[in-house]
Amino acid sequence: MCLAIPSKIVKIENNMGTIDVAGARRKVSLLLLEDAIVGDYVIVHAGFALHKIDESAANEALKILREAVSRVEGRD
Repeated sequence: MCLAIPSKIVKIENNMGTIDVAGARRKVSLLLLEDAIVGDYVIVHAGFALHKIDESAANEALKILREAVSRVEGRD
């Protein structure tokens, strides 16, 4: 099973971005995006930012993912 996680770009250097998801930071390739800037929300899969999404869509997707994790862990 694969998940594409909405993430916020917090730093860009040489076609690589640093993304943040709830305080966890990772490096991702921005080679598949032409115009990414710091502050953009992107969908990330397998180490690549695939496309940009707006902030409200990113927040809604993250909310749903948190709810799913809570249910799996029995914290509903």
